[in-house]
Parts: sequence; C-alpha cells; structure tokens
Amino acid sequence: MEFIERKLGPLLQQTAKDFPALVLAGPRQTGKTTLLQRLFPTHHYVTLDRPLLAEQAENDPEAFLFQHPSPLIIDEVQYAPGLFRYLKIAIDQNRTAKGQYILTGSQKFTLMKGVSESLAGRVAVFDFEGLSGIELIQAGLIQPDLAGITAMLTRGGFPELWSEPSRSVERYLDSYIATNLERDVKQVLSVGSLRDFERFLRACALRSAQQLNKSDLARDVGISVPTVGEWLSVLQALGHIVLLEPWFGNLNKRLVKSPKLFFTDTGLLCRLCGIAAEQILNSPQIGYVWETFVFAELRKQIAFAGGKGRIWYYRDQNQREVDFIWENGHELTLYECKWSSSPTIAEARTLAAVQELFEQTKPKLWHVVAQKIVSRASEVFESQGVTFCSPFDALTTHHSK
Repeated sequence: MEFIERKLGPLLQQTAKDFPALVLAGPRQTGKTTLLQRLFPTHHYVTLDRPLLAEQAENDPEAFLFQHPSPLIIDEVQYAPGLFRYLKIAIDQNRTAKGQYILTGSQKFTLMKGVSESLAGRVAVFDFEGLSGIELIQAGLIQPDLAGITAMLTRGGFPELWSEPSRSVERYLDSYIATNLERDVKQVLSVGSLRDFERFLRACALRSAQQLNKSDLARDVGISVPTVGEWLSVLQALGHIVLLEPWFGNLNKRLVKSPKLFFTDTGLLCRLCGIAAEQILNSPQIGYVWETFVFAELRKQIAFAGGKGRIWYYRDQNQREVDFIWENGHELTLYECKWSSSPTIAEARTLAAVQELFEQTKPKLWHVVAQKIVSRASEVFESQGVTFCSPFDALTTHHSK
C-alpha cells in the first residue's frame, strides 16, 4: 500500500524534540500508526488493541514497561488507563530525554483523562484526522477540479481508500460502521439496541452542518434527550463528530446558544445519508456536505500550522449567520461557504454586516482582518475587500484590511 505524505509529520518530529511524550488522538484507520512508524523508525512498537497486552499494561504496568522499553510507540493506550501513572514515573526518571513515548488513542475522552491526570506538562497533544484535500492534491491523487472535489466528498479521508483505489468505497465504509465504530461504541457505552444507534447515526448525518436540536433528534430516533446527549458524547470521543460552538462575545445582539453538529469525514457522512458518487451533484444535501468538508479542511490546515486559534460560527436572532469565524488572538477571519463555482459579491453581504457589528463594539476587542467566500472557484481573487478562494487556500490567502 502506497504511503501518502502527511503534512502534520514535520510538526510531530519537531515537537518530539521538545517534549518527553506525544499523544496523537483520532478515529481508527486515519493513518496514525502508519505515520508514526514512518516518522520514528527507531522506536519500538506495541499495540494495546491486543487484549493480553492491554491486560498486562493495566494490571502490571511496571513489568509491561520493562518488557517494552523506550523509545516506544504505544497504540490505543486508552485501553490501559492504569499505565499513565507509570509512564509519568518513567518519564520523570529521565526528564531531559525527549520523545521517549509516542501514544495514540481512538477514544479521546478516556485518553485525555489519563493524560491530564498524570502527564500534564510532559506531553504534547495533537488531534489527527483523515487525509486533507491538500495532501491528496500534493500526492497527485486528485486535481482541485469538480471531479476531484466530488471524489473527496464521497470517498472521504480514510487513507486506505486512496492508497488502494480499487477498493469499494461502499463496502469499506459499511464495514467501518459495522466493525470499528459499533465495536468502539459497545466498549464505552451500554447501548441497548445497535439498531437504535445506527438510526441515531443516520439522523445525525442528515443534520451535519446544522444547529443541534437534541429534542428533535430524540423524537426522530425514538430515544430520550439524555440518551441523545450521551450518544453524542461518544461520537465526539471517537472523533466522528465535532460540535461547533456559536460565537460567545458581546456584540449587543441576541446570539444563538446551540452548537452546530458536523461529521469529521464526508465519505462516512455521505454513506450514512445514502449519497452515492453519481448522486452527489444533484443531492439536496450538497450544501451541507460542502460546508462539512470546508470545516474539515479548515481544522486540518490550522493543525498543520501549529493549532493556532479557534473556530466558531455566528448567528443572531436577526438570522444573520457566518458559517465560520477563525479567531486567532484578537484577529478574526469570516468565512462563508458556497457550493457554486462562480459566487458573486452579493453573497458576501452578511459577512460585511457582521464585520460592521464587530467594528462597532466598545471596547474594540477584535479586528476582522479578512472576509472569505469559500467555493469551487478555480482561482483566488479579490473583489471589494472580499477574498474568493477554494477550501485548499482558505487559510493561506489573506487580505489585510
């Protein structure tokens, strides 16, 4: 299977020279292990996906670490939460040594609980997702044209689907849902009916890029609102959804308080929604799928750049909405997503109105440095202070006001 270069690699290598340990957290089969073994070829490797090894690491962590000395990659470390205290002891015995332990996990909440309780100050944490559009373009696997974009939307970012192009997308994703996703769900949650959970998954997929209403979701699936909250937390922990919070700042406007729900992988999203590659262009969901894809590209590009800033969305009671706000210090970039290949300046009206709200705040805490329309435009251009760009240029293009 051909390896596809990952843009996060150089940052991981550099950070391993600064910290005793690294943590790479993300969904299964996104390429975490393959990347780490390529970046750190002299590290030993062990996976706690093997039950006997996980049991030893949990019940006799001293013996486990003696048998598996550093430098060491430990895969799926969340299966042995008792190991974290002993990793701390091992690190502190030689605190000046960097890159001693590289840890991965696919269940983020369990993983981060152990990290925060035992390894604070000793570890750098990275979120890891599937392949980005930029990585696929640079690998020569697609072109940033309509055919390439629709392939990205429906295949998603799982590396195996791109390294082995002959694989059936539908069979791969169906297997992923039935084995990896549902197996992990059963491990962290007592789900009475996997059929109910699959209906819940599909109902969530149909709501990607939309405001979350737990009551509506509960009614449609036939479960309680507390169960919705519990199951959403599990999907977040497994890295399959992101809840994007609304802008919180005081603009003297009544702002919405509900987050927007996003799937992290558009291939998985399309499969759950029943959207095949030949149907995507005419699907009524295309706008939501596109916004989901743009958000994923923004998250990945920010991660490649070192994880600076935070993303929000904006919506007020006057129905003014901005799809994404990238807050980087006191600087804001406003994004609007349009599936069109030739958007017009008229589609930036809301961006201008929201920028004016920020400019009028007293005291002036934020400065809008750019307005961007993210579309299928083949070239980056500017018009009346607005940058028109593709998702692959959304972070790098910058128009200073």
